Amino acid sequence: MSETPPPPPLSLGKEGQPHAGAHAAPAGTAPAGAAHDADARARERLAAVRREVAKTVVGQDAAVSGLLVALLCGGHVLMEGVPGVAKTLLVRSLAGALSVDTRRVQFTPDLMPGDITGSMVVEGGGGELVFREGPVFTHLLLADEVNRTPPKTQSALLEAMEEGQVSVDGTTRQLPRPFLVAATQNPVEYEGTYPLPEAQLDRFLLKVVLPVPERAAELEVLRRHAAGFDPRDVASAGITAVAGADDVLAGQAAVRRVQVAEEVLGYVVDIARATRESPSLELGVSPRGATALLRTSRAWAWLQGRDYVTPDDVKALAHATLAHRLTLRPEAELEGVQVGQVLASALASVPVPR
Repeated sequence: MSETPPPPPLSLGKEGQPHAGAHAAPAGTAPAGAAHDADARARERLAAVRREVAKTVVGQDAAVSGLLVALLCGGHVLMEGVPGVAKTLLVRSLAGALSVDTRRVQFTPDLMPGDITGSMVVEGGGGELVFREGPVFTHLLLADEVNRTPPKTQSALLEAMEEGQVSVDGTTRQLPRPFLVAATQNPVEYEGTYPLPEAQLDRFLLKVVLPVPERAAELEVLRRHAAGFDPRDVASAGITAVAGADDVLAGQAAVRRVQVAEEVLGYVVDIARATRESPSLELGVSPRGATALLRTSRAWAWLQGRDYVTPDDVKALAHATLAHRLTLRPEAELEGVQVGQVLASALASVPVPR
């Protein structure tokens, strides 16, 4: 079976230019025949998912890439964008193309933890207590405006995100696999919100920003609506299931087999240490952040059709994986310094392995 051409470059952040010698494969990394065929099949189907999502979502390729990378890593995504840039539509379209379950929760100030995880309820004439599952028992959970609910309810997601399970009334219940939380927050309205603490932000593998589309993309959106497209009915747009949960799990197993040379490992560590030494940052990248960058780089390399990671893979994912884990010093904020600028400087200061 011929392999699907690699997807377009990920534009989640500032990407580096190719470096001489950066794409040499480590010795002894060729996969066995059967495993290679299975990997190619899973990659081909996930590439088809991108094409299906494009039937409904225009101009948000980076966000689609981020969700696929997070699925392959078993991680979660924080999506930031003004209302109306297709955050909900994106998750629903992805679920339709993957043939997996999805649920949406609108986070509000009165939302309780049990409204997310589920709770024990009295059922039947005998007064028996039974567990009623909450919306977290799904494959793709859209946590809409997660910063509008109090910390107690926000934290109800932590065990589910980190452990893939929910504990209620002393009993632990496993969540479906794959499981991804796509949480959204509005970047322009902060009244009545509860900003996510650093410890919870660190639980999100990636943060992707959905911008207002460029003129050509926005014009295409209007053409589709003028032709009768209904964003509440993705099936009418022709989205079909081209992959399933098994393909995602196969992709996760393949990503774990992606090789990483010692020099690339050192590159990731040096990037993390450079952020900790920045005079503009109060909080740099933790070791967990460094391992997150390693995971996302491996997933991106696999999506590109390789079984080894290059420095360019690391640079392509650095902003989306690390920027939300950094905290500026108050004086740097007053001077108008941006986290993206500091991270770009840290990346530029680290020599790229050849």
